[in-house]
Amino acid sequence: MEYNQPLIIDLPKICDPRGNLTFVEEGIHVPFQIARAYWIYDVPAGEERGGHSHISLHQLLVAVSGSFDVNVTDGFARRTFPLNRPFQGLYLPPGIWSDITNFSSGGVCMSLVDQPFCEEDYVRDFDAFMALAQANGPIMK
Repeated sequence: MEYNQPLIIDLPKICDPRGNLTFVEEGIHVPFQIARAYWIYDVPAGEERGGHSHISLHQLLVAVSGSFDVNVTDGFARRTFPLNRPFQGLYLPPGIWSDITNFSSGGVCMSLVDQPFCEEDYVRDFDAFMALAQANGPIMK
């Protein structure tokens, strides 16, 4: 599996009449060690989250409840990933700008990342991101 561009990762799904279970293990289901987990919820209708990229952080986004879209660009190509299955995650390598949109009512986005929070790792200005992207070249195929 190629882990240098955004891609959907299927996570284990244990089916049971009492309810399904999905889990994730670092180094097995995600190509990084998990240092932090956080989740986004109660997003008002029409609001967006994200709106940044990372210099070195790797992450996996999972719709643990409801659905949302993740719009990504490497500065050259654009793609939208609809997430609506709690047994699938979207892997985002460094250097990808992402916006999370179209949250359903009750939508919850869980993010697993490989680093503690560090403001210096964020690129929050799209023009600055584009300058970095042009210097580094395309990531997405």
